[in-house]
Amino acid sequence: MYYLTVTTTYRNFENKEAKAADWLALEKEYLEKVIKKNEFIVGYNVLNHYYTANNGEIVFVNVYENWDAIEKAWNKNQELVKQAWLDEKARKAFYEKRSMFYKPRHSDEIYVTYGDRKRMAKAPDKPMVYYVRKSIFDTPKDGTDKEFDDLNKQLFDNLTMKNDVVKAYYAYNHAWGSNNMEFVEVFVVDNLADVENAWKKDDELFKAKWKDEKGREEFNKKMGKYFTGQHGDFIYQSVPELYKQVMPK
Repeated sequence: MYYLTVTTTYRNFENKEAKAADWLALEKEYLEKVIKKNEFIVGYNVLNHYYTANNGEIVFVNVYENWDAIEKAWNKNQELVKQAWLDEKARKAFYEKRSMFYKPRHSDEIYVTYGDRKRMAKAPDKPMVYYVRKSIFDTPKDGTDKEFDDLNKQLFDNLTMKNDVVKAYYAYNHAWGSNNMEFVEVFVVDNLADVENAWKKDDELFKAKWKDEKGREEFNKKMGKYFTGQHGDFIYQSVPELYKQVMPK
């Protein structure tokens, strides 16, 4: 299990002088001087809007080994910032320059990892497409955690792990935030077209595992009772220069 803090910020389009190269340079500097030196942050990723409701979205994801590490990481960041910019005026100037790229508002969610994960074979050297599906749990009277875990395990083993279009997969439960019934799944693919290609491959694999229609219907009925049927779809693109992963495979 790992914990994630997901911070959604928004680009400041009013800053007409803002350039993508300058933004990237500042974030890379912070990554090298702070994030990469913070042992409590075991994973870090930055995602830009691709197809979401707000084209100004920038999502910062931090990964921690446990709940306590979240606060420890924050304190460590403050120490590293002071080490990186010894002069208080220099620190203030850096933060002011950085803040010009963002709107003065953000939102935070904390999630905890669920089930098995499919990791990328290596750190990406190009932008990857992240398709994020946020489903809403239901509370069936005849449901059990064991059954839900078993159904998910079957899908993971027979579809996700065998689907070569999906380069990585992660699932998360709500830990702290606005909706405790959220179940978040992240599918990482090479490009936008592969989002659809991944579903086609999943359909092939599903039919290969559950060969008769009755078996497929029974499985879908069992799995379907755990969700309301409502979900949201979000597509982001990663920034390969702003990536850290030291989690064990």
